[in-house]
Amino acid sequence: METNDALKALSALAQRTRLAVFRHLVGVGPDGAFAGDIAEALGVSPSTLSFHLKELTHAGLVHGEAHGRHVHYRADFSQMRGLVDYLTAHCCDDQPERCRLPDDAGRC
Repeated sequence: METNDALKALSALAQRTRLAVFRHLVGVGPDGAFAGDIAEALGVSPSTLSFHLKELTHAGLVHGEAHGRHVHYRADFSQMRGLVDYLTAHCCDDQPERCRLPDDAGRC
């Protein structure tokens, strides 16, 4: 992932509703969810949700697919992984063992 793409993704996630939408879509997995179901699950109006989904889509974090009058959204897991990898690249000066705490069980 390039720096500009990471900035777009982080900017999109730096808002409470968008973060909740993205986490919801990650939580439901690759099957995704229809916009109406997302709005109901998060207690947001359809118009508010539409605005936030547009921002997440622009950042490449979610993708929508029209099914008649309804749109089905999925998190883009490869984009999410790219962002995580970007953020953790060069962890501890490429020595991830330096980043571990005693109770981390091998995580960087």
